[in-house]
Amino acid sequence: MKVVFHYSAGPRLAARLAALPGLEVVVCPEEDEAGFAAAMRDADVLWHVLKRCSAAVIAGAPRLKLIQKIGVGVNTIDLPAAAARGIAVCNLPGTNAPAVAEMTLLLMLAVLRRLPRFDAELRAGQWVCAPADQDGLAELGGRTVGLVGYGAIPQRLAPVLRALGCRVVFTSQTRRDDPDWCTLPNLLAQADIVSLHIPQTEATTGLLDAAAFGQMKPGAVLINTARGGLVDEAALLAALRSGRLAGAGLDVFAVEPATAGHPLLALPNVVVAPHVAWLTAGTFDRSLTIAAENCARLAAGQDLLHRVQ
Repeated sequence: MKVVFHYSAGPRLAARLAALPGLEVVVCPEEDEAGFAAAMRDADVLWHVLKRCSAAVIAGAPRLKLIQKIGVGVNTIDLPAAAARGIAVCNLPGTNAPAVAEMTLLLMLAVLRRLPRFDAELRAGQWVCAPADQDGLAELGGRTVGLVGYGAIPQRLAPVLRALGCRVVFTSQTRRDDPDWCTLPNLLAQADIVSLHIPQTEATTGLLDAAAFGQMKPGAVLINTARGGLVDEAALLAALRSGRLAGAGLDVFAVEPATAGHPLLALPNVVVAPHVAWLTAGTFDRSLTIAAENCARLAAGQDLLHRVQ
């Protein structure tokens, strides 16, 4: 069975992929469009990571039977095109939860303590914290953290935050009989840090817009390790420039890859990463185990794990 892994692979991961029994795994970096198109012509399975799996990609893969998302969100897959061909789509809920939870915490701390700025200044020979910057340095403990969504990642993160002295509130699509549950407007009004943990759908695209930022506490911080499209970036930029928000930690952007001229990258109160919150050896170990199992199930005509459609 031929599998196309649509992402780059370092030496450890490449060796792991080559050793998977019963599978011919072809690694195609996202930037190699010609190589990817060629590999998909006789692919049985696509292991999809981030770059969009469009209707054109699906049309160019006549043997394709399964699109396996390495991760959770399937907004980058043309689901109607896959359904029209009878191609199964599966994801891997929970496999990246430890990594994303840790990265979310890292971004919170990096924004509050201005770590990238200190790192850059020290490398430039400046052993100093300017007096004007001292008042802006903050601790995580004692703050209210609002988690938008309450799946595997925020459920892993919440007890860690509480252990650090935070008050945690959350919202979810369905109301919960939990004293920490609240509506989104209530969460925005009371949270010092708002962290996004929901999928991007038609209903959630642009969820945090100018009106939402206006509901947030002055001096609040936004963390996004979910999907860039959840946020109106123009409104976020305005809120950060005006001081309405004290800072943001962003692993994701509305259009990826973000270019060097993106205005959010120029702000000193924004900490950024290139959509790598999920990216650890542990995530790949957990993900490949299930992805390989689904290939075996596909070959045997058995029900697939975590089938989305």
